[in-house]
Amino acid sequence: MLAPTPHFPSLRTSPRLLVRLGAAPADKEAAIREAAALLTAAGCIEAPYGESMLRREGVSNTYLGHGVVIPHGMVDDRHLVRESGLAVLQVPGGIAWHDGHIAHLIVAIAAQSDAHITVLRRLTRLIQDEDRLERLRSTASEAEIATALTEDSAAPASTGPATDLRQRFDWTVDYPTGLHARPASHWVETARACPARIQVRHGDQVADAKNLIALLQLGLRCGDEVTISAEGDDEAGALARICAAVTGLSAGEKAAAQRAAEAAAKAAAPVAGWNPSDRPQTLAGIGASPGLTIGPVHVLAAAEIVVPDAPEPLTSGADRLHRALAVTRGQLEALTDDTARRLGKADAGIISAQAELIADTDLITLACQLMVEGHGVAFAWNEAVERMADRLAALGNPVLAARAADLRDVGRRVLAQIDPALTSGHDLPDVPCILIAPDLAPSDTAGLDPTRVIGLATAQGGPTSHTAILARTLGIPAMVAGGPGLLAVENRTRAILDGTTGRLYLDPSEADIAAAEAWRTRQREQAEAEARERAKPAETRDGHRIAIGGNVNNPDQVPLALDQGAEGVGLMRTEFLFLERGDTPSEDDQYETYAAMLKALAGRPLIVRTLDIGGDKQVAHLHLPKEENPFLGVRGARLLLRRPDLMEPQLRALYRAAKDHVPADAPTGKDAPLSIMMPMITSVPEVLKLREICERIRGEVGAPPVPLGIMIEVPAAAIQADALARHCDFFSIGTNDLTQYALAIDRQNTDLAPEADSLHPAVLRLIHMTCEGAARHGRYVGVCGGIAGDPFGACLLAGLGVDELSMTPRDLPGVKARLRASDMAALKALALRACEQEDAASVRALDASLAPGA
Repeated sequence: MLAPTPHFPSLRTSPRLLVRLGAAPADKEAAIREAAALLTAAGCIEAPYGESMLRREGVSNTYLGHGVVIPHGMVDDRHLVRESGLAVLQVPGGIAWHDGHIAHLIVAIAAQSDAHITVLRRLTRLIQDEDRLERLRSTASEAEIATALTEDSAAPASTGPATDLRQRFDWTVDYPTGLHARPASHWVETARACPARIQVRHGDQVADAKNLIALLQLGLRCGDEVTISAEGDDEAGALARICAAVTGLSAGEKAAAQRAAEAAAKAAAPVAGWNPSDRPQTLAGIGASPGLTIGPVHVLAAAEIVVPDAPEPLTSGADRLHRALAVTRGQLEALTDDTARRLGKADAGIISAQAELIADTDLITLACQLMVEGHGVAFAWNEAVERMADRLAALGNPVLAARAADLRDVGRRVLAQIDPALTSGHDLPDVPCILIAPDLAPSDTAGLDPTRVIGLATAQGGPTSHTAILARTLGIPAMVAGGPGLLAVENRTRAILDGTTGRLYLDPSEADIAAAEAWRTRQREQAEAEARERAKPAETRDGHRIAIGGNVNNPDQVPLALDQGAEGVGLMRTEFLFLERGDTPSEDDQYETYAAMLKALAGRPLIVRTLDIGGDKQVAHLHLPKEENPFLGVRGARLLLRRPDLMEPQLRALYRAAKDHVPADAPTGKDAPLSIMMPMITSVPEVLKLREICERIRGEVGAPPVPLGIMIEVPAAAIQADALARHCDFFSIGTNDLTQYALAIDRQNTDLAPEADSLHPAVLRLIHMTCEGAARHGRYVGVCGGIAGDPFGACLLAGLGVDELSMTPRDLPGVKARLRASDMAALKALALRACEQEDAASVRALDASLAPGA
């Protein structure tokens, strides 16, 4: 059985149940008025609620099945219900109700609840027992009907009346993209806060302003004329509030359309690199992993699910649907909160609009009716969603077609809760594809097979996100921040993805495909020429040598890094030992990994970053408390100092590996076989405390001294670099986080991702400041962030005073080649010029002056 609904205390115990036998109303309207009169006389409702029940019949079908109907009032008239009750008319001769159905039991409901699905719980036994229904049609016993309907109740749903209400105003839609889900949900929110009834009329079509799907089904486009009217308690105030809500969105909608137009113009503009000649449809994002790839697209969000029709008792079906809706609403609330934090309230409105879609009572009613007809709950829900979505898609408005996709997406969420076996899978096609997704978690990206996923395009994310970093590690061309339009691309559409410029070209011509393949061939030939020289050191033409390392996560990746020209590992991200499994790795597990890393490197440098969890890297099995702003919360070293159960086993495993695999006469400095690096440092006391813990554990293990360094990721650390250098052996600058904190831009924020450029002069000045502070104490500085793998960025870093660069292995040959073609004196001069620029675009414009041979 479904859990009791808090709005039904009387119906759970002794509901007011009124029965009239042998009724013979002339028609449906007379039957409803007769039932309403019973409820009014009993004090359950105020008289106007009867009119509300009639209005409800005018816009929706209340025939439940097998001769049972459930007339009830509009949802916004619940205030007219004084006490929950049922009025039952027995009509032995039957009465025409809707679409040829004949009603014999009219169960009129007055309830202070909008949980429409409750009616199934109350009528389950009756609907399933046709023999009993037959007896109830002619019984002379009120008690028999009362017994059959014990605890029967339901709730209202609503769209809108068929004529204008008492007070009205006319408005011409001036939203450039018409009434789509986000503004419509704002209308609904405003209308529901008003006690009066509010409707929207467009020509002969009307919709209840408190019903999202009904509003969207109007299909309102820019320039359409509508009449918005109100009637009831404080109708003038309600009309004023809805008018303000409707017109108040105009400026924002116009601005959003302007931004979209600018984005479209930007997408069509030529880029530095390959450009198509035949003007295919272009979706623009941000280049996240270089390379040009050609193939069919596969959209994760468009996974097809076959829903079997497995009938079951209505009791259990109703129970499962009720639970699935509740769980999904909770998921969407959490997702809305997270989206608002990461992307802003505007994008969070998309998620909250989805929650409104599944809360629609007409959608739930349709699913209920399908179950009553004998369909299984999963099939009934999916069919109801598909029918509603088809109605939206059939309106011919591309924006509303997207809302149909939203409805199907959120419908699949509910479906997965009804039956986990129906969870939409991420099976890839048999041929290599360009994968499109809203976003991917770091662990999801890490698991991609580059032979099957030849390109990656995400609607969200930024170029410094860990998804982008891992795509570069895997050598998969990738584009991020492509916007929701990406998710509307049809599966198997042929496309060209340019991960360098962040462009996805759809249905390109054969000529463009040939041109892209020729371009790719030339790029490959250049890369091959660089690869042939990859073993040579990164030594400038005037003899300055830069140490070059690779960023790896596990021992299996070391051979590739060395093969690409790495002289060691400049960053081992140990968080992936935690992200890629469902529990916390033990000390012995970690020891085996670190020992294997040292063996694979055979004495070459290894810098291990201790656990860096927090921000956009969350590990469920660590059970960390939820934070309103995790990027400014307990992450990195802050977490380690608060969780010795995480830090100390990791340090013991590292020192054990040093004891067993680092020779006593091993080199020090940046050539040390093992160095330990602490993330997210902001102060000297943190460093002192961490050194104290490290020395204690080193002594307990009996390990040799190991260089201890810190990450420079926040402006505070860069500004105080000279003070921190007194207590550290080296610095490693994380340019991705340093950019995030210096520019106050969340690295996951799609809207701001283009502005989160690590070549911003402010970031470059912080790097220069760090290098100067380290030099005062003879410490070396490395960079393991994104711009280390950009040949131009690497040149700037070298000019700023960076001693070591660590990057994705596939970036190594190109960076080394660019540095070998440069002069250190020119790099220093260029770096100073870059720091004097006003913005990142001006810095990038300097690249032309540093072309090889210049």
